[in-house]
Amino acid sequence: MENNPLVSAAEALLFASGEAVAAEKIAEVLEIDISRATEVITGLQLEYETRQSGIRIVCMAGNYQMVTQAEHAGHIRRLLEIRRNTPLSPAALEVLAVVAYNQPVTKAFVEQVRGVDCAWVISSLYEKRLLEERGRLELPGRPLLYGTTVDFLRCFGLSSLEELPALPDTSGDTPDELQVSGE
Repeated sequence: MENNPLVSAAEALLFASGEAVAAEKIAEVLEIDISRATEVITGLQLEYETRQSGIRIVCMAGNYQMVTQAEHAGHIRRLLEIRRNTPLSPAALEVLAVVAYNQPVTKAFVEQVRGVDCAWVISSLYEKRLLEERGRLELPGRPLLYGTTVDFLRCFGLSSLEELPALPDTSGDTPDELQVSGE
């Protein structure tokens, strides 16, 4: 790796943070411009790739984070004796989809789309840091607005929301055409 105090400092920042860090923040801390910070981080990414390191640097919505290579997950899990997280329920995946494609949204909007109460699911996704509060709607009661997080992007292997698959066009479909065959 390049013997450069700036590169070393950027690497230390990403490692110590443990979370995604904006290029702007790295530039500010290192007292350099954003383009230079991005150049340094890109160099680090390439270095890790070239030497097939057990870690890599990912970019998610303009934020950079040091992560481990996926193929080492089993070893890490055993080392830390982490129990496997339970997978997301179909209801949680539905709520995430509604929020991801329509954010920011209120709980009432999600419930209207799904047709059922979503308070527990939203609370669970918030605790898992897949959803975050994005402010309040300027209506009576000032309901909370929700959106997806950087952790959501990381969990689904996305660098930005633009990478979400396109929704199918159902504008010309009638309710009968939307029924599952065999019903």
